[in-house]
Amino acid sequence: MTTTENAALKEIFDKARFRSVALEVAAIYPAFDAKRFLKLAFAGLDQLSLMQRLRRMTEALHATLPENYRQAVKILRALAPRIDHGFATLVLPDYVGQHGQHDFDWSMDALKYFTGFGSSEFAVREFLRLDTARALAIMESWSRDDSDAVRRLASEGCRPRLPWSFRLDAILADPSLAAPILENLRADPSLYVRKSVANHLNDITKSHPEWVLDRLAAWPLDNPQTAWIARHALRSLIKAGNPRALAVIGAGGAPEVNISKFTVTPRQLALGERVTLSFDLVSRSAQSQRLVIDYKMHYVKKSGATTAKVFKLKELTLAGAQRVSIERSQSIRDFTTRIHYPGRHEVEILVNGQSMARGFFELRRDTE
Repeated sequence: MTTTENAALKEIFDKARFRSVALEVAAIYPAFDAKRFLKLAFAGLDQLSLMQRLRRMTEALHATLPENYRQAVKILRALAPRIDHGFATLVLPDYVGQHGQHDFDWSMDALKYFTGFGSSEFAVREFLRLDTARALAIMESWSRDDSDAVRRLASEGCRPRLPWSFRLDAILADPSLAAPILENLRADPSLYVRKSVANHLNDITKSHPEWVLDRLAAWPLDNPQTAWIARHALRSLIKAGNPRALAVIGAGGAPEVNISKFTVTPRQLALGERVTLSFDLVSRSAQSQRLVIDYKMHYVKKSGATTAKVFKLKELTLAGAQRVSIERSQSIRDFTTRIHYPGRHEVEILVNGQSMARGFFELRRDTE
């Protein structure tokens, strides 16, 4: 995420949003002290990040809603359909996650309700951390719900490495704890749900790749929905050239190909410019081959050492003796997650995980 994008997201919780919520709560609960709510909310608001602003709204509501937890959440249930932004509704499950852990089952039911307006994926993790078995038993029932939002919550909420949240150590150590949920969703008709299942499994491949591969081997991969999940769940292993993962998508054999005319242009570039990779892929086989083609960029770090990142390039079936030309262009610019440093950046072309060609470009210093 770029700095500009992050700043834009912060404005989901701008002063106008807080005022709007205050008006809506006052309409539901006339005793609401809107003035105090806004005073608490606005203190140092400009300096807060997106998630800090979300939590600020949670705590300002907690300070101004009834002390009785269930009464407060009933007001928030009425507020949910009156908030006009999906991400902004995350404050509602956040309230439950922060202040409802003493009322476990009732709070979990509230999270199930709130997820239909945005998502309760972050808040439910507080209950998973508090009592993993108890929360997973409830979430397993969610995985059989008629609502795709609730079914997705069952999978997304217990993802071991959910972005923007803490890791679930118990499930990281033993992914089988959440297996009943994944089994229920392995052929889900909703793409929204299937993406979550695939992401959940991809999380697990970082620490338990064989567990995922063994489980997928037992799934009916002739089912289109299940096959979709498997392909996307194995994306990290496919990029790494794992033979079993490649075999799942029909690209398990050693590639019988040559790469010719590989060029990296321009040879020198400045930050913000684009680098282009181009080459010909030539079959050495009389038979058709299923191929996964990626490229690996070796980024120069501040220390001068390098760190590699694999990018997807193309998947194709190459006919016997066929030649295809492939080209990919990429902008070399800074992100909040990656800063570029001057120096020689190596680039590799990978076919079914095997390095088949290598080149480089020089990233110039700004002063050059």
